[in-house]
Amino acid sequence: MASPRLETYCCPNRDAATQLVMNFQPEVFCGVCIGSASISLLLTILQLLPKKGQSPRKMPKASSSSTILLLISICDILGGLGMIFRSSVWLGFPGFIANISVVNGTDIWPSTFCVGSAMWIQLLYSAGFWWLFCYAVDSYLVVRRSAGLSTIVLYHMMTWGLAVLLCVEGIALLYYPSLSSCENGLEHAIPHYITTYVPLLLVLVANPILFRRTVSAVASLLKGRQGIYTENERRLGTEIQMRFFKIMLVFVICWSSNIINETLLFYLEMQPDINEMPLKNIRSAALITWIIMVVLNPMQGFLFTLAFYGWTGWRVDLKWRKREIPWESMSSSTVGENAYPSPVNYQSNIHDSKKISTTDSQQAYEAISMLSEGNTSSDERLTRSSPIYQGW
Repeated sequence: MASPRLETYCCPNRDAATQLVMNFQPEVFCGVCIGSASISLLLTILQLLPKKGQSPRKMPKASSSSTILLLISICDILGGLGMIFRSSVWLGFPGFIANISVVNGTDIWPSTFCVGSAMWIQLLYSAGFWWLFCYAVDSYLVVRRSAGLSTIVLYHMMTWGLAVLLCVEGIALLYYPSLSSCENGLEHAIPHYITTYVPLLLVLVANPILFRRTVSAVASLLKGRQGIYTENERRLGTEIQMRFFKIMLVFVICWSSNIINETLLFYLEMQPDINEMPLKNIRSAALITWIIMVVLNPMQGFLFTLAFYGWTGWRVDLKWRKREIPWESMSSSTVGENAYPSPVNYQSNIHDSKKISTTDSQQAYEAISMLSEGNTSSDERLTRSSPIYQGW
Protein backbone atom coordinates (compact mmCIF):
# COMPACT_ATOMS: atom_id res chain seq x y z
CA MET A 1 0.00 0.00 0.00
CA ALA A 2 1.04 3.61 -0.45
CA SER A 3 0.55 5.74 2.67
CA PRO A 4 2.62 8.49 4.30
CA ARG A 5 2.22 6.52 7.53
CA LEU A 6 4.90 4.16 6.24
CA GLU A 7 7.51 6.94 6.35
CA THR A 8 6.22 8.04 9.74
CA TYR A 9 6.67 4.49 11.02
CA CYS A 10 10.41 4.85 10.38
CA CYS A 11 10.57 7.40 13.20
CA PRO A 12 11.45 5.73 16.54
CA ASN A 13 9.25 8.25 18.38
CA ARG A 14 6.26 7.84 16.07
CA ASP A 15 2.83 9.21 17.02
CA ALA A 16 0.15 7.09 18.70
CA ALA A 17 -2.13 6.94 15.64
CA THR A 18 0.65 5.56 13.45
CA GLN A 19 1.56 3.09 16.18
CA LEU A 20 -2.08 1.97 16.33
CA VAL A 21 -2.39 0.99 12.66
CA MET A 22 1.14 -0.35 12.18
CA ASN A 23 0.88 -2.66 15.20
CA PHE A 24 -2.53 -4.02 14.15
CA GLN A 25 -1.99 -7.62 12.98
CA PRO A 26 1.35 -6.92 11.21
CA GLU A 27 1.61 -10.50 9.89
CA VAL A 28 -1.85 -10.32 8.35
CA PHE A 29 -1.09 -6.85 7.03
CA CYS A 30 2.10 -7.99 5.26
CA GLY A 31 0.51 -11.20 3.97
CA VAL A 32 -2.48 -9.41 2.46
CA CYS A 33 -0.18 -6.80 0.93
CA ILE A 34 1.98 -9.47 -0.71
CA GLY A 35 -1.05 -11.36 -2.00
CA SER A 36 -2.86 -8.32 -3.41
CA ALA A 37 0.27 -6.84 -5.00
CA SER A 38 1.28 -10.20 -6.52
CA ILE A 39 -2.14 -10.81 -8.06
CA SER A 40 -2.28 -7.30 -9.47
CA LEU A 41 1.28 -7.58 -10.79
CA LEU A 42 0.65 -10.85 -12.63
CA LEU A 43 -2.68 -9.75 -14.09
CA THR A 44 -1.27 -6.39 -15.18
CA ILE A 45 1.60 -8.04 -17.04
CA LEU A 46 -0.86 -10.53 -18.56
CA GLN A 47 -3.00 -7.65 -19.80
CA LEU A 48 -0.05 -5.89 -21.44
CA LEU A 49 1.44 -8.93 -23.19
CA PRO A 50 0.51 -9.48 -26.87
CA LYS A 51 -2.28 -11.97 -27.45
CA LYS A 52 -2.72 -14.63 -30.11
CA GLY A 53 -5.03 -13.68 -32.91
CA GLN A 54 -4.98 -9.99 -32.00
CA SER A 55 -3.32 -7.29 -34.01
CA PRO A 56 -1.06 -4.92 -32.11
CA ARG A 57 -2.63 -1.72 -30.88
CA LYS A 58 -2.16 1.13 -33.28
CA MET A 59 -2.08 4.69 -32.10
CA PRO A 60 -2.02 7.95 -34.04
CA LYS A 61 1.49 9.14 -34.66
CA ALA A 62 0.60 12.63 -33.45
CA SER A 63 -0.44 11.40 -30.00
CA SER A 64 1.58 10.45 -26.94
CA SER A 65 -1.39 8.81 -25.23
CA SER A 66 -0.20 5.22 -25.72
CA THR A 67 3.14 6.08 -24.14
CA ILE A 68 1.43 7.69 -21.15
CA LEU A 69 -0.84 4.68 -20.59
CA LEU A 70 2.17 2.36 -20.72
CA LEU A 71 4.09 4.55 -18.24
CA ILE A 72 1.16 4.51 -15.83
CA SER A 73 1.18 0.71 -15.91
CA ILE A 74 4.96 0.62 -15.44
CA CYS A 75 4.70 2.87 -12.36
CA ASP A 76 2.05 0.56 -10.93
CA ILE A 77 4.16 -2.53 -11.64
CA LEU A 78 7.30 -1.09 -10.04
CA GLY A 79 5.30 0.23 -7.09
CA GLY A 80 3.76 -3.22 -6.61
CA LEU A 81 7.23 -4.81 -6.68
CA GLY A 82 8.30 -2.39 -3.94
CA MET A 83 5.31 -3.41 -1.82
CA ILE A 84 6.09 -7.11 -2.26
CA PHE A 85 9.76 -6.65 -1.38
CA ARG A 86 9.08 -4.47 1.66
CA SER A 87 6.33 -6.70 3.05
CA SER A 88 8.43 -9.83 2.45
CA VAL A 89 11.31 -8.39 4.51
CA TRP A 90 8.95 -7.27 7.26
CA LEU A 91 7.32 -10.69 7.35
CA GLY A 92 10.49 -12.74 7.04
CA PHE A 93 12.77 -10.75 9.36
CA PRO A 94 10.68 -9.35 12.22
CA GLY A 95 13.75 -8.86 14.41
CA PHE A 96 15.37 -6.69 11.73
CA ILE A 97 12.35 -4.39 11.54
CA ALA A 98 11.99 -4.30 15.34
CA ASN A 99 15.28 -2.39 15.53
CA ILE A 100 13.56 0.64 14.00
CA SER A 101 11.87 1.30 17.35
CA VAL A 102 15.20 1.55 19.15
CA VAL A 103 16.01 5.19 19.79
CA ASN A 104 19.67 6.13 19.21
CA GLY A 105 20.40 2.61 17.98
CA THR A 106 23.77 1.88 16.38
CA ASP A 107 22.35 -0.23 13.52
CA ILE A 108 21.28 2.16 10.76
CA TRP A 109 20.27 -0.49 8.21
CA PRO A 110 16.71 -1.11 9.50
CA SER A 111 15.90 2.59 9.35
CA THR A 112 17.62 2.91 5.98
CA PHE A 113 15.56 0.06 4.57
CA CYS A 114 12.37 1.49 6.08
CA VAL A 115 12.93 4.94 4.61
CA GLY A 116 14.21 3.69 1.24
CA SER A 117 11.37 1.24 0.60
CA ALA A 118 8.73 3.76 1.67
CA MET A 119 10.24 6.44 -0.59
CA TRP A 120 10.36 4.01 -3.53
CA ILE A 121 6.66 3.21 -3.22
CA GLN A 122 5.61 6.80 -2.65
CA LEU A 123 7.71 8.11 -5.56
CA LEU A 124 6.35 5.62 -8.09
CA TYR A 125 2.70 5.98 -7.13
CA SER A 126 3.09 9.75 -7.03
CA ALA A 127 4.59 9.63 -10.53
CA GLY A 128 1.63 7.48 -11.59
CA PHE A 129 -0.73 10.18 -10.32
CA TRP A 130 1.12 12.84 -12.31
CA TRP A 131 1.07 10.66 -15.44
CA LEU A 132 -2.67 10.19 -15.03
CA PHE A 133 -3.05 13.96 -14.86
CA CYS A 134 -0.89 14.27 -17.99
CA TYR A 135 -3.16 11.75 -19.73
CA ALA A 136 -6.17 13.98 -19.09
CA VAL A 137 -4.26 17.03 -20.33
CA ASP A 138 -3.00 15.17 -23.39
CA SER A 139 -6.48 13.89 -24.27
CA TYR A 140 -7.83 17.41 -24.27
CA LEU A 141 -4.89 18.83 -26.23
CA VAL A 142 -5.00 16.09 -28.85
CA VAL A 143 -8.68 16.70 -29.55
CA ARG A 144 -7.83 20.39 -29.81
CA ARG A 145 -4.95 19.35 -32.11
CA SER A 146 -2.39 21.04 -29.87
CA ALA A 147 -0.41 17.97 -28.80
CA GLY A 148 2.02 15.58 -30.42
CA LEU A 149 4.98 13.35 -29.74
CA SER A 150 7.09 16.37 -28.76
CA THR A 151 4.88 17.01 -25.73
CA ILE A 152 5.93 13.71 -24.14
CA VAL A 153 9.26 15.35 -23.23
CA LEU A 154 7.41 18.04 -21.31
CA TYR A 155 5.29 15.40 -19.60
CA HIS A 156 8.43 13.53 -18.52
CA MET A 157 9.98 16.70 -17.11
CA MET A 158 6.82 17.64 -15.23
CA THR A 159 5.99 14.15 -13.94
CA TRP A 160 9.39 12.96 -12.73
CA GLY A 161 10.52 16.44 -11.70
CA LEU A 162 7.48 17.15 -9.52
CA ALA A 163 7.32 13.60 -8.15
CA VAL A 164 10.98 13.66 -7.06
CA LEU A 165 10.77 17.23 -5.77
CA LEU A 166 7.68 16.64 -3.62
CA CYS A 167 8.90 13.28 -2.36
CA VAL A 168 12.35 14.55 -1.33
CA GLU A 169 10.92 17.73 0.16
CA GLY A 170 8.34 15.84 2.22
CA ILE A 171 10.88 13.31 3.49
CA ALA A 172 13.42 16.02 4.31
CA LEU A 173 10.88 18.00 6.33
CA LEU A 174 9.68 14.86 8.13
CA TYR A 175 13.14 13.66 9.18
CA TYR A 176 14.63 17.08 9.95
CA PRO A 177 17.01 17.48 11.71
CA SER A 178 17.55 13.72 12.15
CA LEU A 179 15.64 10.45 12.01
CA SER A 180 15.65 10.12 15.80
CA SER A 181 14.01 13.52 16.34
CA CYS A 182 11.30 13.37 13.66
CA GLU A 183 7.61 13.32 14.54
CA ASN A 184 8.14 15.50 17.61
CA GLY A 185 5.30 17.66 16.39
CA LEU A 186 2.81 18.10 13.57
CA GLU A 187 5.05 20.74 11.99
CA HIS A 188 7.19 17.83 10.78
CA ALA A 189 4.37 15.55 9.64
CA ILE A 190 1.86 17.93 8.01
CA PRO A 191 4.18 19.10 5.16
CA HIS A 192 5.00 15.47 4.44
CA TYR A 193 1.31 14.52 4.19
CA ILE A 194 0.58 17.54 1.99
CA THR A 195 3.33 16.68 -0.49
CA THR A 196 2.08 13.09 -0.60
CA TYR A 197 -1.59 13.86 -1.25
CA VAL A 198 -1.23 16.87 -3.57
CA PRO A 199 -0.98 14.81 -6.80
CA LEU A 200 -3.77 12.48 -5.62
CA LEU A 201 -6.13 15.36 -4.94
CA LEU A 202 -5.11 17.02 -8.22
CA VAL A 203 -6.28 13.95 -10.16
CA LEU A 204 -9.52 13.79 -8.18
CA VAL A 205 -10.33 17.45 -8.88
CA ALA A 206 -8.74 18.32 -12.24
CA ASN A 207 -9.15 15.11 -14.25
CA PRO A 208 -12.99 15.04 -14.21
CA ILE A 209 -13.00 18.64 -15.46
CA LEU A 210 -10.52 17.90 -18.25
CA PHE A 211 -12.34 14.69 -19.22
CA ARG A 212 -15.66 16.53 -19.39
CA ARG A 213 -14.21 19.20 -21.65
CA THR A 214 -12.59 16.54 -23.83
CA VAL A 215 -15.91 14.75 -24.29
CA SER A 216 -17.54 18.05 -25.32
CA ALA A 217 -14.72 18.71 -27.76
CA VAL A 218 -15.10 15.21 -29.22
CA ALA A 219 -18.80 15.83 -29.84
CA SER A 220 -18.00 19.09 -31.66
CA LEU A 221 -15.26 17.34 -33.63
CA LEU A 222 -17.57 14.53 -34.73
CA LYS A 223 -20.25 16.99 -35.82
CA GLY A 224 -17.72 18.99 -37.80
CA ARG A 225 -16.46 16.03 -39.81
CA GLN A 226 -19.56 15.70 -42.02
CA GLY A 227 -21.80 18.44 -40.67
CA ILE A 228 -24.09 15.86 -39.03
CA TYR A 229 -24.10 13.84 -35.81
CA THR A 230 -25.06 10.27 -36.67
CA GLU A 231 -26.06 7.49 -34.31
CA ASN A 232 -22.67 5.79 -34.68
CA GLU A 233 -20.82 8.97 -33.79
CA ARG A 234 -23.13 9.59 -30.85
CA ARG A 235 -22.45 6.07 -29.62
CA LEU A 236 -18.72 6.60 -30.10
CA GLY A 237 -18.81 9.76 -28.00
CA THR A 238 -20.69 7.84 -25.31
CA GLU A 239 -18.05 5.11 -25.29
CA ILE A 240 -15.24 7.65 -24.91
CA GLN A 241 -17.14 9.25 -22.06
CA MET A 242 -17.61 5.82 -20.48
CA ARG A 243 -13.90 5.11 -20.75
CA PHE A 244 -13.06 8.29 -18.87
CA PHE A 245 -15.69 7.39 -16.28
CA LYS A 246 -14.10 3.96 -15.77
CA ILE A 247 -10.68 5.53 -15.25
CA MET A 248 -11.98 7.88 -12.57
CA LEU A 249 -14.07 5.13 -10.99
CA VAL A 250 -10.99 2.92 -10.58
CA PHE A 251 -9.03 5.81 -9.12
CA VAL A 252 -11.75 6.68 -6.61
CA ILE A 253 -12.20 3.04 -5.57
CA CYS A 254 -8.49 2.47 -5.04
CA TRP A 255 -7.64 5.71 -3.19
CA SER A 256 -10.74 7.03 -1.41
CA SER A 257 -9.98 4.70 1.52
CA ASN A 258 -6.61 6.46 1.92
CA ILE A 259 -8.26 9.84 2.33
CA ILE A 260 -10.82 8.46 4.80
CA ASN A 261 -8.14 6.64 6.80
CA GLU A 262 -5.89 9.68 6.95
CA THR A 263 -8.76 11.87 8.12
CA LEU A 264 -9.61 9.44 10.93
CA LEU A 265 -5.99 9.10 12.04
CA PHE A 266 -5.48 12.85 12.11
CA TYR A 267 -8.58 13.16 14.25
CA LEU A 268 -7.17 10.57 16.63
CA GLU A 269 -3.84 12.40 16.75
CA MET A 270 -5.62 15.53 17.95
CA GLN A 271 -7.09 13.69 20.96
CA PRO A 272 -5.23 13.61 24.29
CA ASP A 273 -5.67 9.83 24.55
CA ILE A 274 -6.66 7.77 21.51
CA ASN A 275 -7.43 4.75 23.73
CA GLU A 276 -10.45 6.38 25.33
CA MET A 277 -13.68 4.40 25.12
CA PRO A 278 -15.69 7.05 23.17
CA LEU A 279 -13.10 6.77 20.37
CA LYS A 280 -13.56 3.03 19.92
CA ASN A 281 -15.68 3.32 16.78
CA ILE A 282 -13.22 5.73 15.20
CA ARG A 283 -10.32 3.41 15.98
CA SER A 284 -12.22 0.50 14.45
CA ALA A 285 -13.03 2.50 11.33
CA ALA A 286 -9.38 3.52 10.99
CA LEU A 287 -8.22 -0.10 11.25
CA ILE A 288 -10.85 -1.30 8.74
CA THR A 289 -9.90 1.32 6.16
CA TRP A 290 -6.24 0.50 6.83
CA ILE A 291 -6.81 -3.11 5.72
CA ILE A 292 -8.95 -1.96 2.78
CA MET A 293 -6.05 0.18 1.61
CA VAL A 294 -3.76 -2.86 1.63
CA VAL A 295 -6.12 -4.64 -0.76
CA LEU A 296 -7.14 -1.79 -3.09
CA ASN A 297 -3.95 0.26 -3.52
CA PRO A 298 -1.93 -2.49 -5.26
CA MET A 299 -4.93 -3.51 -7.40
CA GLN A 300 -4.89 -0.15 -9.19
CA GLY A 301 -2.48 -1.43 -11.84
CA PHE A 302 -4.72 -4.28 -13.02
CA LEU A 303 -7.95 -2.29 -12.74
CA PHE A 304 -6.44 0.52 -14.80
CA THR A 305 -5.57 -1.88 -17.62
CA LEU A 306 -9.20 -2.98 -17.63
CA ALA A 307 -10.29 0.65 -17.88
CA PHE A 308 -7.73 1.40 -20.59
CA TYR A 309 -8.00 -1.67 -22.82
CA GLY A 310 -10.75 -3.92 -21.45
CA TRP A 311 -10.06 -7.60 -20.82
CA THR A 312 -7.46 -8.71 -23.39
CA GLY A 313 -7.73 -12.45 -22.72
CA TRP A 314 -5.52 -15.29 -21.55
CA ARG A 315 -3.94 -16.44 -24.83
CA VAL A 316 -0.50 -14.87 -24.70
CA ASP A 317 1.62 -14.79 -27.86
CA LEU A 318 5.30 -14.92 -26.87
CA LYS A 319 6.61 -15.92 -30.30
CA TRP A 320 8.97 -13.51 -31.98
CA ARG A 321 7.71 -12.48 -35.39
CA LYS A 322 9.90 -11.26 -38.18
CA ARG A 323 8.88 -7.81 -39.27
CA GLU A 324 8.08 -7.64 -42.94
CA ILE A 325 10.39 -5.40 -44.95
CA PRO A 326 8.39 -3.01 -47.16
CA TRP A 327 10.38 -3.58 -50.33
CA GLU A 328 10.12 -7.36 -49.92
CA SER A 329 6.36 -7.03 -49.78
CA MET A 330 6.36 -4.84 -52.87
CA SER A 331 8.56 -7.19 -54.86
CA SER A 332 6.56 -10.30 -53.96
CA SER A 333 3.36 -8.52 -54.83
CA THR A 334 4.78 -7.53 -58.20
CA VAL A 335 5.87 -11.06 -58.99
CA GLY A 336 2.55 -12.52 -57.91
CA GLU A 337 0.71 -10.17 -60.26
CA ASN A 338 3.12 -10.80 -63.16
CA ALA A 339 4.17 -7.16 -63.03
CA TYR A 340 0.87 -6.06 -64.57
CA PRO A 341 -0.50 -2.77 -63.25
CA SER A 342 -3.54 -3.03 -61.05
CA PRO A 343 -6.64 -0.92 -61.51
CA VAL A 344 -6.34 -0.05 -57.83
CA ASN A 345 -3.40 2.17 -58.72
CA TYR A 346 -5.70 4.50 -60.64
CA GLN A 347 -8.12 4.59 -57.74
CA SER A 348 -5.24 5.30 -55.41
CA ASN A 349 -4.26 8.34 -57.47
CA ILE A 350 -7.81 9.61 -57.25
CA HIS A 351 -7.87 9.03 -53.52
CA ASP A 352 -4.55 10.84 -53.07
CA SER A 353 -5.86 13.92 -54.82
CA LYS A 354 -8.99 13.90 -52.68
CA LYS A 355 -7.13 13.37 -49.42
CA ILE A 356 -5.54 16.79 -49.78
CA SER A 357 -8.91 18.42 -49.21
CA THR A 358 -9.74 16.22 -46.22
CA THR A 359 -6.69 16.78 -44.01
CA ASP A 360 -8.80 18.16 -41.20
CA SER A 361 -11.10 15.14 -41.34
CA GLN A 362 -8.16 12.76 -41.13
CA GLN A 363 -6.73 14.70 -38.17
CA ALA A 364 -10.09 14.45 -36.47
CA TYR A 365 -10.14 10.70 -37.11
CA GLU A 366 -6.66 10.32 -35.58
CA ALA A 367 -7.59 12.41 -32.54
CA ILE A 368 -10.72 10.38 -31.83
CA SER A 369 -8.82 7.16 -32.56
CA MET A 370 -6.46 8.05 -29.72
CA LEU A 371 -9.33 8.35 -27.25
CA SER A 372 -10.98 5.10 -28.32
CA GLU A 373 -7.74 3.06 -28.39
CA GLY A 374 -8.27 -0.44 -27.06
CA ASN A 375 -11.99 -0.49 -27.93
CA THR A 376 -12.53 -2.81 -30.88
CA SER A 377 -16.06 -1.73 -31.69
CA SER A 378 -15.08 1.94 -31.59
CA ASP A 379 -12.07 1.32 -33.83
CA GLU A 380 -14.26 -0.47 -36.37
CA ARG A 381 -16.80 2.34 -36.46
CA LEU A 382 -14.02 4.89 -36.81
CA THR A 383 -12.56 2.95 -39.71
CA ARG A 384 -15.91 2.77 -41.50
CA SER A 385 -16.51 6.48 -41.05
CA SER A 386 -12.96 7.63 -41.71
CA PRO A 387 -12.12 9.53 -44.90
CA ILE A 388 -9.85 6.73 -46.13
CA TYR A 389 -12.52 4.05 -45.72
CA GLN A 390 -15.17 6.09 -47.43
CA GLY A 391 -12.81 7.06 -50.25
CA TRP A 392 -13.30 10.79 -49.91
